[in-house]
Amino acid sequence: MKRFLDALFRGVETLITVFLAVMILLVFMNVVLRYLFGKGFVWSEEIARLCFIYLVYLGAIGAMRDNRHLLIESVLLRVPPLVGKIVYAAVQVCIIWLMYILTAGSLALSAQNLHDRWVATQFPTYLVFGIGAVTGVAIGIIALANLYRLFVLKMSVASLISIRDEGDDDAVTSLE
Repeated sequence: MKRFLDALFRGVETLITVFLAVMILLVFMNVVLRYLFGKGFVWSEEIARLCFIYLVYLGAIGAMRDNRHLLIESVLLRVPPLVGKIVYAAVQVCIIWLMYILTAGSLALSAQNLHDRWVATQFPTYLVFGIGAVTGVAIGIIALANLYRLFVLKMSVASLISIRDEGDDDAVTSLE
């Protein structure tokens, strides 16, 4: 299962890379065309915007998985273990609640804009809102997994905070 999840998140990282490359290429190409010829591609702005939106939402999923989101590590590591556990659990519950709100709102906006299209590309506008639902579900599942690790697997808050990429050696050493 771990190999499957690692492969899945490598796929997400690859998508982030592709979206970033496409966005940079389209914006650069449009700037050059407007500077040299006084005219650019209108559709490139919409595609670059969509790439940026997906880049941000997919990046949030990756950040949550690697515990690179905003988290006050120093506070959690300086309080007594029980208090740290309570605060960490409360944060995860808040994340789950917020991701429920994000998912419900994204699905509602997708349904509301089901028949709307962008002007230049004619892409459906629900593509913008749908990624919010994907992100909400993914981050909610990760937060549930964090709670599972905390209460069922009895992992310490320090070890949960230090979950990082295998190539990130500074995470473990900075907590010791």
